[in-house]
Amino acid sequence: MSSAVDNVRAHAVHTAHVSEEAVRSRSYLYPPLGALYLLYHPQLWPPVLARLLPCIALSAGVLVPMFIFTYVPQAAVLTFLNGPAGPFSAAALVLSESATIINMLARSFLLEGALTDLFDATLVCEGQEALVSRGRELKPGGSKQGAKKLGKMVMQPLNKFSISHLVEYFMMLPLNLIPIVGTATFLILQGRKNGPGFHSRYFQLKRFDAPAKDSFIKSHRGGYIAFGTVSMVMNLIPLASIIFTFTSTVGAALWAADIEKKASYPGEKVDITGAAELKNDLL
Repeated sequence: MSSAVDNVRAHAVHTAHVSEEAVRSRSYLYPPLGALYLLYHPQLWPPVLARLLPCIALSAGVLVPMFIFTYVPQAAVLTFLNGPAGPFSAAALVLSESATIINMLARSFLLEGALTDLFDATLVCEGQEALVSRGRELKPGGSKQGAKKLGKMVMQPLNKFSISHLVEYFMMLPLNLIPIVGTATFLILQGRKNGPGFHSRYFQLKRFDAPAKDSFIKSHRGGYIAFGTVSMVMNLIPLASIIFTFTSTVGAALWAADIEKKASYPGEKVDITGAAELKNDLL
C-alpha cells in the first residue's frame, strides 16, 4: 500500500512539474504566433508558395473522401457509445485522421526540404545565422532577406516520416470512444509524441547526440506537450492542416531562437520572439 501511495505521489509531483514547465515556457503560444509571424514576413513565403497549391489539393483529396466514407460509420458507433456527443466526436476524429494522412503524404512527397527551409529562414530572420550556418551555406545579405539567404545544404534534415508514429496514432484512436475526456487525452498524448519532432532540425543544428537530445527533451517536456497539443488542435481545422504545418514550423523556429537568446543572456528575460514587431505591424 505504501509503495502504491508513493508511486501516485511521485506521478502527481511529476505531472505538476510538467504542467508548471508548460506554463512557464509559454510554448502553447508559439504555434499561433508562427501563423502571425509568417503572415507579416513575406521573406519567408517562397518555400510555402512553391508547394501551397499541391498541398491544398492533397488536403481536399483526402478530407472529402474521408468524410464521405468514414464519418457515418464512426458517428454511428460514437453515438451508440456516447449519446448526443457522438456526431461531434466523430467529426473531430475524422479531422484528426485526415490531418495525419495528409501530413504523412505531404511530408513523404511534397514537403521534402520545404519545412527545413522555412525553419532555417525563420532562424535567419531572428538573427541566428551562426546556428543555421552549421547546417547549410548562407548567401551574403542581411537577416531581413529570410529565405533568399539560404544556400546549399551541408547537413541534410532528419525529420523523415516514421511509420511507428502512424502505428502509435491508430493504437490511440480508441481513446476517442470516451466522451470529451477521451478526445482531449488523445490530443494531449499526440502532442506529447509529436512535440519534439518540430525541433528535429534544431537538434541537428545544435549537433546533439542521442543522450543530449533526450536530456533536452526531458527538461522541456511540458513545453513540448503544450506546443504539440496546440499544433494538433490547429490541424483539426478543415483544409488548413497543411497551412498550419507550415505555421507551426515557423513557431517552432521562433521558440528555438528564443531558447538560443536565453542561453546567450541567461540573466535577462526574453519576450516571445516577434511579439513587439508584430504589435507594431498591426498598429
